[in-house]
Amino acid sequence: MASNDDRTTRRIAVLVAMEGIEQVELTSPWKALEEAGWEPVLVAPEQGEVQAFEHLDKADSFPVDRTVADVSATDFAGLVLPGGVANPDALRLDAGAVGLVRDFVQGGRPVAAICHAIWLLVEADVVRDRTVTSWPSLQTDVRNAGGTWVDQEVVTDGMLVTSRKPDDLPAFNTAVLDVLGATP
Repeated sequence: MASNDDRTTRRIAVLVAMEGIEQVELTSPWKALEEAGWEPVLVAPEQGEVQAFEHLDKADSFPVDRTVADVSATDFAGLVLPGGVANPDALRLDAGAVGLVRDFVQGGRPVAAICHAIWLLVEADVVRDRTVTSWPSLQTDVRNAGGTWVDQEVVTDGMLVTSRKPDDLPAFNTAVLDVLGATP
């Protein structure tokens, strides 16, 4: 995780699709990261703005900072994957996004996924032999991918942090900061 560029060691990629992001699963970790001195960077498949949702209702939109094609795992200290059903479902069809997730995990960088974002980890084939949690309906997907699914508010397995739902965000944010080392 060490880098000669001090800015890289403080940047955290937050990977989202162009729409369908559960807003609180984007904004709550973002705020926690900023308050702890990290620099979140919104990464998406395309330039423009992404559309967040409050469950099924449109919420705010957010400007994309960088595209998937223009970044690599080595540009960041870690990766956060917000949920929402449509968000990770779209991203798991994007080879660049899936490859980026795989690169973070295989590179030993911290990765944090909440709710349905586990789909990206399943698609990247990085849950095998790991213990994770997610939205309960995805437990079969995790097991079929060789992972162990547990029903806990947050699970940390090495550098991988997973959580179930928006109610778990306080524990998720704490675990994310813990795996990042709490300070840049």
